[in-house]
Amino acid sequence: MLPEERFAVLIEEFRASEGVSVPGEPGQRGFGSNALKVHGSIFAMLSGGKLVVKLPHQRVEALIGTGDGAPFDAGKGRAMREWLTVTADDEESWLALAHEARDFVASQRRTQ
Repeated sequence: MLPEERFAVLIEEFRASEGVSVPGEPGQRGFGSNALKVHGSIFAMLSGGKLVVKLPHQRVEALIGTGDGAPFDAGKGRAMREWLTVTADDEESWLALAHEARDFVASQRRTQ
């Protein structure tokens, strides 16, 4: 399955989730318009054919340590602390990490 097809599966998974907006919804343009968001904040996106998710820094470090992820660089020459490029190439891993990312980003919103 191509990364774009696997991301389309994620879009369908989250489409009916409370507070989640998916790519293609009216009014979305510019940066983040092709990302999954919860309460307006990005939690998962496709970048360079890889899934990128937002997770707590310690979780990102742990996943990098086990080889399940790699640092994410948004083109600025340095890794972003709370962002992970998922190296796993299977639907189950993508789904689990996207759910974890959605929960993390949603919880950040509640504490602000």
